[in-house]
Amino acid sequence: MESLASPIVGREAEESVLSSFVTSTGGQALVVRGETGVGKSALLKHVAERAAGAGFRVVRAVGVEAESNLPFAGLHQLLHPLLGHAEQLDGVHRVAFDVVFGRSRADAPSVMTLGTAVLDLITVAAAQSRLLLVLDDGQWFDAASTAVCGFVGRRLAGSTVKLLVAMRPEAASGFESAALPVLPLPPLSEPAATHLLDTRHPRLDPKVRRRVLEEAQGNPLALLELPSYLGANTAEHTFDMLSGYGLVPLLDRFQQVYGARLAALGPAMRAELLLGALDGVHAGAVTGLPGSARYRMRDVDEAVAAGLLDLDPDSGEFVFRHPLVRSTVVRSAAPNARRAAHGTLAQVHRNDVERRATHLAAATVDPDEGVAAALQEAAESATRRGGAAAAVTWLTRAAELSETREDRSRRLANAAFVAGHAGLLDRAQRLLDTDRGPSENESTASVLVSAYAALYEDGDVRSSHRQLTAAVERKRDSGAAGPDEELTRLVNLLLAISQYAGDRDAWQRTHRLLDSLGDLVPPMSRIYQDAWSDVVRRGRGVQERVASAYAAFPHLDPWDITRLGVAAYHVDTLGEHRRHLARSVERELRTGAVMNGMTMLHLITLDQIASGDWEAGEETGQRVLELTTAHGNVLFAHHSRAYLALLAALRGDLDRARELRSVVDRWARPRRIGFLTQIADAVATTVALSEGDYESAYLCATGITAPGTFEPGAHQAPRTLLDLVEAALHTGRAREARDHALAAQAAHLPDVSPRLALVTFGALAMTAEDNDRAAELFRRAETHPGAADFPFERARIRLAHGVRLRHSQGPRAARQLLGQAAETFERLGARAWAERAHAELRACGAPAQHRSTDPAALTWQEHRIADLAARGLTNKEIGERTHLSPRTVSSHLYRVFPKLGITSRAALRDALAAIPDDAGAGS
Repeated sequence: MESLASPIVGREAEESVLSSFVTSTGGQALVVRGETGVGKSALLKHVAERAAGAGFRVVRAVGVEAESNLPFAGLHQLLHPLLGHAEQLDGVHRVAFDVVFGRSRADAPSVMTLGTAVLDLITVAAAQSRLLLVLDDGQWFDAASTAVCGFVGRRLAGSTVKLLVAMRPEAASGFESAALPVLPLPPLSEPAATHLLDTRHPRLDPKVRRRVLEEAQGNPLALLELPSYLGANTAEHTFDMLSGYGLVPLLDRFQQVYGARLAALGPAMRAELLLGALDGVHAGAVTGLPGSARYRMRDVDEAVAAGLLDLDPDSGEFVFRHPLVRSTVVRSAAPNARRAAHGTLAQVHRNDVERRATHLAAATVDPDEGVAAALQEAAESATRRGGAAAAVTWLTRAAELSETREDRSRRLANAAFVAGHAGLLDRAQRLLDTDRGPSENESTASVLVSAYAALYEDGDVRSSHRQLTAAVERKRDSGAAGPDEELTRLVNLLLAISQYAGDRDAWQRTHRLLDSLGDLVPPMSRIYQDAWSDVVRRGRGVQERVASAYAAFPHLDPWDITRLGVAAYHVDTLGEHRRHLARSVERELRTGAVMNGMTMLHLITLDQIASGDWEAGEETGQRVLELTTAHGNVLFAHHSRAYLALLAALRGDLDRARELRSVVDRWARPRRIGFLTQIADAVATTVALSEGDYESAYLCATGITAPGTFEPGAHQAPRTLLDLVEAALHTGRAREARDHALAAQAAHLPDVSPRLALVTFGALAMTAEDNDRAAELFRRAETHPGAADFPFERARIRLAHGVRLRHSQGPRAARQLLGQAAETFERLGARAWAERAHAELRACGAPAQHRSTDPAALTWQEHRIADLAARGLTNKEIGERTHLSPRTVSSHLYRVFPKLGITSRAALRDALAAIPDDAGAGS
């Protein structure tokens, strides 16, 4: 039997690569990938020994299949020996480790936060001696740990830390997409395989030798183990045993080999090995959460002699010789033996909520409320730490072990609820189908799941609103004495559907129903009701309530973090609370809670638009569009397009804005999804304003709300206040503009949000009949504490007041304000608005606008695309001629317009004609 320390046969090329890996300067990561038994563990052992001899500190961890769904289990192993250095880190990073190691109940950090903390930790540890992190069986690392290790591995340059990962290609793993360098480990060449077999089994019968070489196909473990397994008295008997063996998969052959050795051991020895196998014992130090430890196998010399265990020289613990030994021990054990072992391990891990629950679940057959409650507690812990998939699994098992039908249904509903928020609607429905007989009425959970599917997959707000309303009425009429979890979930989804419907009638029905519930509606849901429905009439005081609710951030469920973010958007305080979303979004996406993650990305996009960080808003918007499309969430995909269309319109990329708006409008309007059709109308308004088509802008804006009113339930009505007023003024509708500004004042919009205060005072200044009054109102807008947080609106108000000053007091009085507006529009990238501000400056006698780029300095490709566009070709037609995607064509035109000093396609022909013939095109 091959010792781990013996020379490695046939791996000269790989050893050379790994030798360079160890001796090279600087930190780096490497993934060794190869099939089961091909020698990955032996190579890792060899590298670890070489590194230790060169002065490295070596830390090992091994993935365990039983822990692949346990959040951060792999990270526990890897970091446990290094935690003594955590005291040298800053408070934020210490807290991150406290969370993932179970010492804190705070919200789980994002991949970036935790990855940065790990980088700091290993950098501190490596200050004493160089560090080699060795991860074996990486395919069994849990998703959370894999994401962090991938993040760390990509950022080791400049350090003295090296990360070496071994994994099998046949098992899916996050390391496959971690973008780390890969060293493939193929089977041994025929000469190397022959040499290894002859060296280790020199007296094999020729027939057996030939058959082993054929069957092993260069797999070192097969070459070493098959001859011992076949140990027969005669070569003929051995050959008969091998007949047809090639039909058995290699993995099953290994299990037969190790199974035969296990069968020769006594019951007590097999039981001891089973405890070690189920607890993930492997080659590494004993690790675990605080208060728990790996099971230490005792009195196992017989298993060592049988070639099933080795003694780890570093830890002094007995470890399984190969991961396949561990899996074979588990698979060959009788069900009763496995349950007994799990029961023992539940006591070993009695201080570890999640590991104890895992073992209790496996040890229990009959319903047991105590075990079910422990699993429910583990699910809540997993949710907080970022493990949605594990939470669903534990809640499902808790339902199976519940003693009453009521508890079973409640826990299955909880599992379905978490699965629904993770976007696993099919799994959620399957969970509910197992709880309902063919003649039973629809359960609350079933209503929730079917309504989620109708909304997110089909955009069906009408029937889902009726379905939710009926379910809430049934709960109300059942005589509930106080707030009920099921009722709260129904209410919150009804509010979300009403928000998407976005019309007066739907909201009136919802308000009447919720009013009839009284105190059965919890305070958090009342925040959502007031913020999402109609901030004009119900928004006063909401921003303070949102801030108060967010104060409990570490203890909030992830869906409430998201819902409060939506409320903050409606009262324009997203900027104050965006950090909560930023801390949570990567965790939600990493753990599969994609619905929450998508909404958080939408909210981050909106805040980036509002704060003027439009480049970042574009990147975030594109990311969430790709994410929603990949997950088949049709509603959210159109939601993403709507925000990207609005941003494109603001930036002057008008063709793209129209294209995206058209897609959204065609899908949303027949379904009467008012939330999206209002955004589509707002996009059309912004496009028309950008082009100076004020009549169209007025018609689009009044499609959202009539002048002098704010349509109930139309969330865009207060948001387009400036648009309607400006369009009305430019089309000679001064009375309508004035009525609309006065309606905002009468509705006390300045008390609702900082943005609404800014635009209300701005609209009043724009429509004031007296210049002194206009100056006073402009000063209130300009000096409002929140004005700087909304640079685009502030610049529009400055531009409008600057124009008024030019006409009333002369060019000199207007120049400063117009210059400030122009500078802001330039910085934001609002091309049409910047051109308008510069035109006003020129009217004040200011020098012509300085162009950062020579109009003639178009690249050859840009010139070609601009010429085709000037001839009237669409982006798609241009793309077909130039072999580019329509989106790439749009990007080129987006760069061309400012170079030529224009804002629309219509101006292309004249701008190109103005370029001197001898100017040429840039390279």
